[in-house]
Amino acid sequence: MPRTEEQYEAMRIATRNKIHSAAIKLFAKKGFSATSVKDIAEGAGISIGLMYRHYKKKEDLFNELVTYAVEGLDRIVKRFQSDASPVELIKQFTLEIINDFNKDDEYAHFHMLMTQSSIIEDPSPQIKHLKKQSEAMLHQTTRLIEKGQRMGQFKQGNPMEMAFFYFAFIQGLTMMKITMNEKFITPSLEIITSILIEDCISP
Repeated sequence: MPRTEEQYEAMRIATRNKIHSAAIKLFAKKGFSATSVKDIAEGAGISIGLMYRHYKKKEDLFNELVTYAVEGLDRIVKRFQSDASPVELIKQFTLEIINDFNKDDEYAHFHMLMTQSSIIEDPSPQIKHLKKQSEAMLHQTTRLIEKGQRMGQFKQGNPMEMAFFYFAFIQGLTMMKITMNEKFITPSLEIITSILIEDCISP
């Protein structure tokens, strides 16, 4: 019996997901320049021919992954603009990162991939958009911290510096997650947010 259109679409999506997972891991570990289309095809367990049917060149694949990152940052910015409690927003966001760390390495690889995009020469429009959204998230986090400080939920201090430190801590964790593998220990919510939240760690 011939396959239905829905079955072909499911196969196409499954193949693209395998390509994405392989590309994220390889780009993060080897870098964009050192990763070949052949590497990605082998990592995804598909033929090079099938790889080219989905992506004509690795730049197209990279830019698609960057677009996903932009969409993710946009969702975070909008969430941080809500009327919800600042401390609860930060805790929820941090817990999602912790859960991703504990599940597998994909978040860490994806985060490293996006970090590498910032050093690519002659960046694509997608990468330029990613940089703008990264700045928007930092500024929105700063405003969220300011709001939390006014409500007595966050420690006092320079909100921008505190936002920088918070994200630098998370970025450092992603690097350690990749390099240490099974030896990596995910810090608790209290440890990660201790720079921001009043009395986050009990004495």
